[in-house]
Amino acid sequence: MAINAAEEETIESLKRWWEENGKQLVILIVVGFAAYTAWLVWTNSQNASIDSASDMYEEILSLAISDAGQPGTLLIPQDSERIVELGEILRGEHGGSAYAKLGSLFAAQQSVQNDDLDAAEASLQWILDNEQGGLLSEADEGLLLTANLRLGRIILAKGEAERALALVNNLDPKTFEAGYSELRGDIYIAMGREVDARDAYIAAQQAGSNSDGLRMKLDELSNES
Repeated sequence: MAINAAEEETIESLKRWWEENGKQLVILIVVGFAAYTAWLVWTNSQNASIDSASDMYEEILSLAISDAGQPGTLLIPQDSERIVELGEILRGEHGGSAYAKLGSLFAAQQSVQNDDLDAAEASLQWILDNEQGGLLSEADEGLLLTANLRLGRIILAKGEAERALALVNNLDPKTFEAGYSELRGDIYIAMGREVDARDAYIAAQQAGSNSDGLRMKLDELSNES
């Protein structure tokens, strides 16, 4: 069937539009497709990175629990060294993730077991230096307070009571008041300030600590007075 004048005019208009805008349209399509492809690649890479970090942290957890299923038990050297190694990998390759922070807590614990207080301090200090990494939440606040508390104990164990006291006194312990008060008491004992130590231990009890270790410390102070 013959094309009428109106149809011919429409076709001619489409041809002119394509000649004027066709190349730009193709470029926009190509750019949009490239951007979408890049986004997909980035998303897949991020997911793969998260999965890798998660797998390493799960390995840490499995190693940190003894055969009896009790956390905190001394581990065999190979497992202890592996946890430290995994902590280092997490910090180096997945430093922005929560897994790196949590892994560093376990790595510090094992470094203490291995009598490497410098390595333990470095692992905990890394957490504090990278507190802005990842999502911040209440859990992160608890993690930072835990890291500071353990760091204070390590610094005290290194014989640096003044530095440990400065760390403790510069923090608001919030719900960790009992732990920080007991640590403050330990620091005062190391400094020969027994009256201050007793006050700190009592404050720890008042904050909710009823541990046998704390009661023993108070009993020892009472026997010495």
